[in-house]
Amino acid sequence: MIKKELLDILACPQCKGPVELNAEQNGIICRKCQLRYEIRNNIPIMLIDEAKPLIET
Repeated sequence: MIKKELLDILACPQCKGPVELNAEQNGIICRKCQLRYEIRNNIPIMLIDEAKPLIET
């Protein structure tokens, strides 16, 4: 689980905008870019090349 203090200082590497934890708490999302960055072993992978499109149902 990502600590709130870390989440508060993270920004989307593409647009530099705010990010938030997704509902499943296994990724960090940028609503502006519609991207999801995975969290692996409690480490957010904030690489644009590794980001997945945000698909909301």
